[in-house]
Amino acid sequence: MPAEIDLGNVRFLLVDPSPISMELTWDVLMMMGARAVRKCQNTDRAIEALRSTPCDIVIAEWNTTPMNGLQFIDYIRTSPQSPNRLLPILLMTARSEQEYVLQARDRGITEFLAKPFNVEGFYKRLVSIIAFPRPFIDADTYFGPDRRRRADQGYSGPERRVIAAQ
Repeated sequence: MPAEIDLGNVRFLLVDPSPISMELTWDVLMMMGARAVRKCQNTDRAIEALRSTPCDIVIAEWNTTPMNGLQFIDYIRTSPQSPNRLLPILLMTARSEQEYVLQARDRGITEFLAKPFNVEGFYKRLVSIIAFPRPFIDADTYFGPDRRRRADQGYSGPERRVIAAQ
């Protein structure tokens, strides 16, 4: 297991339309020591919760309503009404194919976890969010955590991450 973290003072917001999935996630968080977990079955209630009560981490499902998970991420990251654009977002979904992971990453999620999940994988994502936060990038077409995870591979030439003119 990765480094130990204390979840007792972390405030979570769970957004999942499936009562079974939500209860399972809640149970695992409680087992890990979390004490403050708010549950919402749709994005309208989640937005109300974000506006009324601060939270530290959002755990959301892709298949939510009335907004889907990507639209909910867009709201948090780009809406002028968002209470906290820097809020860490863990997206948990059975949509684990590469195209879905890339779409979620490009919308600004902090971490991705495929369902069904195991406790160790879930805990590793929480450790990554809490113990190793990534800096945020504010660019014309993206706002969210830095998507690069690997350390610089040693190249520092003039064309690093730039497409050469043809």
